[in-house]
Amino acid sequence: MLMAWSADGDVIVAGNARPPVDDGVVLITGASAGIGRELAVQLAPRARMLVLLARRAGRLEELRASLLARHPRLQVLTVPVDLSDENDVERALAGAGEQAGAVDVLVNNAGVGDQALADQADWTRVRTMLRTNVLAVAQLTTALVPGMVQRGRGGVLNMGSGAGLTVMPAAAAYSASKHFMDGFSEALRADLSGTGVIVTQVCPGPVDSEFDQIAGSAGGMTGGPPPFLRISAAQCAREALAGFDRGVPLVFPGRAYRIVMRALPLLPRELSRRQAARSATRIRRTTGDATHRDRPGGQAGA
Repeated sequence: MLMAWSADGDVIVAGNARPPVDDGVVLITGASAGIGRELAVQLAPRARMLVLLARRAGRLEELRASLLARHPRLQVLTVPVDLSDENDVERALAGAGEQAGAVDVLVNNAGVGDQALADQADWTRVRTMLRTNVLAVAQLTTALVPGMVQRGRGGVLNMGSGAGLTVMPAAAAYSASKHFMDGFSEALRADLSGTGVIVTQVCPGPVDSEFDQIAGSAGGMTGGPPPFLRISAAQCAREALAGFDRGVPLVFPGRAYRIVMRALPLLPRELSRRQAARSATRIRRTTGDATHRDRPGGQAGA
């Protein structure tokens, strides 16, 4: 596989190797809202079929009707699924396989967030988050990538987070799940080099979506990037797909956020640790022990 470099310094795949989005079958998780919904909207003019997975069947059907009204030739399959349930994921994969056939592109977009100090976290929410953010990603990828390799073409677009590249206070499990996504995406890309399967990870910062509200951190997660770096879900999806088309390994949506994240490796790790510890101390002083225990958790775009 030939390599080249973009103007921003990213290694990209050169030649004709592109993820087979155009006239392909694209499966998107967490498609009912936020970035996932925007990815579906922007992929609709290009794909032959969209397979949309999420928990909320009503929202999926609303999205399906909207997409078909604008793109009559598009095929849209909606599959309600609880991604934290391994058996339900297996059921969804079987149903999608029967009705859609081979999947050309997998978009692992669904994610669960939560904000709580580690000693105040609710295990039920933590377990759901890890099953959704980690196990479901591995399960879907392991099920669908072998077929892509056999066909000599395919694509995997993974939605990570800036939280997976730094120290995030009051989000130990969530941050860990996104560190998994970073390591998984990088190793997957290496493993699939030369197979015709393109792997891109997107690491957004603050995005206008339901994610923060459902995670119990309206206005942005404490210790995360400042609010002025916030972008729309539409912009995030647009830049994610542009990077995916070019075969870029890592996408930071938003110009200002991209500059910040590219400078991040230059900061000493100890500085990140100290900043995270200060933020956690402020959270403990201002919230008290019970605040996070009684707050509902949730799943964004699922």
